[in-house]
Amino acid sequence: MTRGLAEIRGFLLDMDGTLYLSDHLLPGARDFLDYTARAGLPVLFLTNNSSKNRDSYVRKIAGMGLTVPAEQILTSGEATALYLREQSPGARVALFGTPELEQEFAGYGFTLTMDAPDYVVLGFDMTLDYAKLTRLCDLVRAGLPYIVTHPDYNCPVKGGFIPDIGAMMAFVHASTGREADVIIGKPNRHILDMAALRLGLPLEAIAMVGDRLYTDIAMGAAAPIQTVLVLSGETKAGDIPDSPFQPDHVFANLGALGEALRAVKSPEM
Repeated sequence: MTRGLAEIRGFLLDMDGTLYLSDHLLPGARDFLDYTARAGLPVLFLTNNSSKNRDSYVRKIAGMGLTVPAEQILTSGEATALYLREQSPGARVALFGTPELEQEFAGYGFTLTMDAPDYVVLGFDMTLDYAKLTRLCDLVRAGLPYIVTHPDYNCPVKGGFIPDIGAMMAFVHASTGREADVIIGKPNRHILDMAALRLGLPLEAIAMVGDRLYTDIAMGAAAPIQTVLVLSGETKAGDIPDSPFQPDHVFANLGALGEALRAVKSPEM
């Protein structure tokens, strides 16, 4: 049964395809954030893109004219580092990711090495070449614990999409026969529980807002949160009927969501 917008007390907000595309804010994004700030509805920016750290996102969003503190951003890369620190502090990690993701892991006390690592971690990495993919498959094939930051197949960019980490996971599976042991990012509970803790709200009071059915909206199947699909990124209206993941609400963009919230929330909020 579809739940009501009036019950929402905080938002998890996807970024790529929801807040912006490339370096441009999407329609209604600024109005939505202005409204939630006035209404006292906390927002945590939650992204599966592990190629950048949260400080980089602070700068990126500032370039679009918005001020967002670093603690209001949680990436799948940081969530993966937090998860692994709980499991094995200071572990030796073979990390396949960008320099920013390497900095993230080093900052959490891990030793980054391709020599006798304890774990293999695959993040979104546009610097992957054949040699790195070969080494990744060798380590996975050797049976090391294999952790992935997020499962997205494509990353939306202005004018289309570029292959995301899900495509790399398919490559690894085809070569090694192994799936990832743990996937941290949306729609998995690992990142959701971390996000709820940062918001300081129970899951029942939170809504996930995003543009992907199989990650953002699938979070509603993993936990008792509301889900809001915006049609400003990857998903189109025609994709919804055949999806196993059905959103509680659908809006054209964040601006339309903000208008709907104004209609159901009391002026005092």
